Amino acid sequence: MTAVLRAALGGLRGRRLQALIIGVVMLSATATSTVALGLLADSHGAFDRAFAQQNGAHVTVTVNTSVADAHQLAATSRLSDVTAASGPFGEVEVNARVTAAGVPGSSTRPLRIVGRSTPDGPMDHITLVDGHWPNGGGQIVVDRGNGVFTGSTLTVGSQRLTVVGTANSITHTAAGWVTPPQIASLRSEGGTGKAQMLYRFAHAESRSAVAADIASVRSALPSGAVLGSASYLDVRQAEQGGIQPWVPFIIAFGVIALVISVLIVVNVVAGAVIAGTTRIGVLKAIGFSPVQVVASYALLVLLPALAGCVVGVVVGNLLAIPMLEVNAHVFQVGTLSVPLWVDVLVPSAALALTAVGGVLPALRAGRMSAIQAIATGRAPRPVHGFFAHRAAARLRSLPRSITLGLAAPAARPARTVTTWVVIVFGAAAVTFGIGLGSTLNRVGDDSPYSRMPVQVSGGTGGQAPSLSDTQQRAVEPVLKAQAGTRHCMTETDAQFSLPGAAQKASAVAYGDTPSLSGIPLISGRWYSASPKAAEVDVNTLFLTDTGTSVGSTYTLISGRYRLTVRIVGEVFKTGSQAGLYLSPATLSRLDPGARPQYFDVALLPGTSAQAYANEVSAALGHSYRAVSSQASTTQFLAVLTLITMLTVLITVVAGLGVLNTVALQVRERAHDIGVYKAIGMTPRQTLVMVVCSVAGVGLAAGIVGVPAGVFLHHAVVPVMAHAASSGYPQSLLSVYSPWELILLGLAGLPIAVVGALGPAGWAAKAGTANALRAE
Repeated sequence: MTAVLRAALGGLRGRRLQALIIGVVMLSATATSTVALGLLADSHGAFDRAFAQQNGAHVTVTVNTSVADAHQLAATSRLSDVTAASGPFGEVEVNARVTAAGVPGSSTRPLRIVGRSTPDGPMDHITLVDGHWPNGGGQIVVDRGNGVFTGSTLTVGSQRLTVVGTANSITHTAAGWVTPPQIASLRSEGGTGKAQMLYRFAHAESRSAVAADIASVRSALPSGAVLGSASYLDVRQAEQGGIQPWVPFIIAFGVIALVISVLIVVNVVAGAVIAGTTRIGVLKAIGFSPVQVVASYALLVLLPALAGCVVGVVVGNLLAIPMLEVNAHVFQVGTLSVPLWVDVLVPSAALALTAVGGVLPALRAGRMSAIQAIATGRAPRPVHGFFAHRAAARLRSLPRSITLGLAAPAARPARTVTTWVVIVFGAAAVTFGIGLGSTLNRVGDDSPYSRMPVQVSGGTGGQAPSLSDTQQRAVEPVLKAQAGTRHCMTETDAQFSLPGAAQKASAVAYGDTPSLSGIPLISGRWYSASPKAAEVDVNTLFLTDTGTSVGSTYTLISGRYRLTVRIVGEVFKTGSQAGLYLSPATLSRLDPGARPQYFDVALLPGTSAQAYANEVSAALGHSYRAVSSQASTTQFLAVLTLITMLTVLITVVAGLGVLNTVALQVRERAHDIGVYKAIGMTPRQTLVMVVCSVAGVGLAAGIVGVPAGVFLHHAVVPVMAHAASSGYPQSLLSVYSPWELILLGLAGLPIAVVGALGPAGWAAKAGTANALRAE
């Protein structure tokens, strides 16, 4: 065993470049696989893991403290199915004027604020994202999903609160947290006496079980004590609905990364074994048995691979930190981390693959006689190398350095094919990543939140009240006169019962021009605003739940009113609730008392939504509320950042695969390069020759990789839409322009050239004598 280890270490000392390449490629492959598999693992059950880590509450109950006292609330913790209870925490509903740092003016937001002395406790551990927990009066920590950031100022009546941090509650139990004494002070501004109770139950796995749990708490308290309740299952459904659309592209990137890693490892090890065949013959000549030869060479490969895998796992975890924070923001959970089993599985699988890739070629050499192994050496089979060189030599219009480079891949066809496949996957990843980013940009740009980023409503409470005719006449002129207004229209929200369906359908009535909302049509057309036309547009989930299609009729129910409408279009609207869009005239036939609740405003390019909302709030006064919807844009930016990072990682790994191939070629052809230099080849010609040895392969790979990337894009986008319970408009697939496809078709060329520049530079700088001695 000592002789085997000594032979392996001696081989490493003599092949430092080869060992470095194996280590670096394994580092990159392991890091990429760790990131991809870690993201994939965290995309499944992210909410459940975070719920367990943060000891989330199954049910959050808001109670009226003037009806139920502290002793009655404490008694609910002893109910038979209650396993844990926490509270009561003082709670107050306020309308806060928010002033963001660096943004002129302010806007009004309704906030539910809870008093807690610490973020931890027996239940609902609040995770601080930044800043610190309130340690005195005049301080508040806000939920990070509110779009209010650290350093902002909240004004409630005569009181001024400084945002000292942002945090996350897994079930969103509050929009902000202050110290308990601060709650009493806020109540003095007009709030009612409320308290929050948190419960965990022995049986809370289904909606019916949670409903029974809530009923038991309600029956244990005086009538009218329970003002409202929230189930963790509703939050879970919403969060999982937000996770599912992103899972397909994470899987796609993960598969690409793993396949490229496998190909690179096989290419590295096979090339290293072939380059070391002469050495294997020498070891046999001095008495090594076939098993010892194979073991020594396997160790020569596995030792740098082991070092690369260990460092790669560490690097992968470090790279995953910002990505997982992005995912946690998208998934609206506390914190995410790479699971331990991923850190064990990835390097183990990579090492096993390396061992197989190294042992199998070594077994062939181990069966050779010493003379045969030494004679075989590094020489390529003539039928491959020399025929290609003769054919390339006939291209007299090209410089000889170029033809020599173009013919070089034929010397090792298996290695060339593997490198070609690696670049194909790299080009496909670039094409897929750019297409997916364009698709998500289009989804974001065409959403109502982007097309109409400011919403104005009457009143300052949580649920916007209907706007009276007087209020509408007051608001509309102000909006039209405001600098930065592109157009505005009314919005009325309602809900209708669907016969045979458990959930109600959400309904939105826009003004006379619904296309201004920016919602894309999948098929059909927008409804007519004519009072005589009873037409609606619906989302895919509505069609699925009701078994209808575009062109069908359907009867909507609102109380004692019924109306048969015709479905004239299918819109792109994701989510877990059936939705429909109709004209105000059609809505009035189902709900004669319905009035607009909002004015949705589209802005001119370059107008800040938050600054515009602040100016409108100042112009309309405290009786109105104007808010911007930039939080949704933040989510899209987070996902786009994730896509960009994954694309760059995979491209770098593909480039390392090319680096390995060229380094092996340069090492194997060191003597030939010395001869070329001896007969007059210049360093620049040497550089061109080496780069051309992979340039053709890269160009051919790009031509194949682009259609593969487009195909992957066209396959993944519908799956993402289906995961979001929606169909998709054709515009989400038609994101590649002809010129873009042509440029992407050349993507394999820069990947190959950049990967080849390092070894090519070494070959160009190497002296003639050194190259000849490297035979």
